[in-house]
Amino acid sequence: MGRAAEMTGTTPGFLRALGEHRLITPLRSEGGHRRYSRYQLRIAMRARDLVNQGTPIEAACRIIILEDQLEEALRLNEQLRRTQHRQEPTADT
Repeated sequence: MGRAAEMTGTTPGFLRALGEHRLITPLRSEGGHRRYSRYQLRIAMRARDLVNQGTPIEAACRIIILEDQLEEALRLNEQLRRTQHRQEPTADT
């Protein structure tokens, strides 16, 4: 956890708080140490940036969750549009 905190420019307590707010859930090693993915570290840095701008941690976590949900919804919409476009019958003239 110390290394992850160093890499993200945060503290171990900040990373624990992100876990408490269910923003990131690191895997655990056999020895019980937290293991963060690169994606989770990027999320932690995004949260850090929002908190540094004055956003409360609870709100920062919610913002990031909503941003991820929006990105996923946009991706699914685009995928459905492509699928629908391929299935539309062509007009015979």
